[in-house]
Amino acid sequence: MPELRLRDHHLIVPLDYSLNNSPGISIFAREVVAPGKEDQQMPFLLYLQGGPGFESPRPLEARGWLKKACEEFHVVLLDQRGTGLSTPLTASSLSQFKSAKEQAEYLQNFRADNIVKDAEHVRSCLVPNDEPWTVLGQSYGGFCAVAYLSFAPGGLRHALLTGGLPPLDVGCSAELVYRACFKRVLLQNLKFYDRFPDSVKTVQEVVLHLAEAEDSGVTLPSGSKLTPRGLQLLGLSGLGSSGGFERLHYLFERAWDPVLVRGCKKQLSYFFLRMFENWLSFDTNPLYALMHESIYCQGAASNWAAERVRQELGDKFDAVKAARDGQPVLFTGEMVFPWMFDEIAALRPLKEVANILAEKEDWPLLYNKKALNANKVPVAAAVYYEDMYVNFSISEATAAEIAGIRLWVTSEYMHSGLRDDGARVLDYLLGMLRGRKLLH
Repeated sequence: MPELRLRDHHLIVPLDYSLNNSPGISIFAREVVAPGKEDQQMPFLLYLQGGPGFESPRPLEARGWLKKACEEFHVVLLDQRGTGLSTPLTASSLSQFKSAKEQAEYLQNFRADNIVKDAEHVRSCLVPNDEPWTVLGQSYGGFCAVAYLSFAPGGLRHALLTGGLPPLDVGCSAELVYRACFKRVLLQNLKFYDRFPDSVKTVQEVVLHLAEAEDSGVTLPSGSKLTPRGLQLLGLSGLGSSGGFERLHYLFERAWDPVLVRGCKKQLSYFFLRMFENWLSFDTNPLYALMHESIYCQGAASNWAAERVRQELGDKFDAVKAARDGQPVLFTGEMVFPWMFDEIAALRPLKEVANILAEKEDWPLLYNKKALNANKVPVAAAVYYEDMYVNFSISEATAAEIAGIRLWVTSEYMHSGLRDDGARVLDYLLGMLRGRKLLH
């Protein structure tokens, strides 16, 4: 590949590290270096992707943060367990289990605690002389990095976090997260409609069309069902990242087929239905939907926290009522709701296991405040003031528990800062640790 050299590594690790006879799973890591530096002794940097349930990026060229990192690091792109080439969990592979209970027992091993243990195994295999490495964690990858600081800090030289400081409290912090998230999502909706006021009417028309259709929805190309509340899921991608407002607006520009024959009913275009599905990844990456609320659980159940918080808000996010009352329809954000396992075809067979996981109470700890309070690893974190996914106030509270952390608080970027301007973001964080940038 021009400007990059790649080495692929396939390793076997235990599914459950607490068992001596645990079955193994495959872990995939791709090592990336600049040409001519393949055999040079340089420090290693581990990249942890956002999620949960998403594989590491597949580089096509040297650009952004990856190009910058390759100037001084061997970069390791880790497919977190259950994603990419690391024993990927899909709707079809999970169907091999005989019961939802067996699925749940398997899935409980796919959280940050075990991702850290996998990373330590990869480090011991790839990094010469068992040297520590730097971790760069984006979003959920930052959550994993904080777990790393909690339980295996000896493996880290530095920790760099971008939009990825998790709530630390024991119990289930999901309600806290979603209450803050809904507030930010509301603000993002208002900004979207302020920028594109014509979208108010278009979205209302689509909602009413879906509400008045047979069974209150239309069938998508995959066999899933698009309902008014399902339409609101577009906010997950459309409201919280750079360029999202524009993409969301352009999507609704193509909502309707033209009426070519007089008297024919207005209908949603195939283009719109297909693009709606392309916007969401719940079918291709079901681990995200299955495990999302569990990332906030330490010794307590989530019990579908996002749905409960939504109900607390009354009819504020009722799409049909808003459309009928002539009010802007509010999109939702990074939330998973139980009804998605009825409406998304690929998730329907996983409905029972999703409920088991939502009711599970004995989740192990993911973070150790005592260890974080005594942290010795240099940590730099980018905290985005308008982050729709990882709340600013919660991030500040977590940062206060990590000794020595250096914060870069900025409204210059949204949650996608590392993707949008990765070279500058990485350079700024490294500069903070090296004394080249002012502390905030």
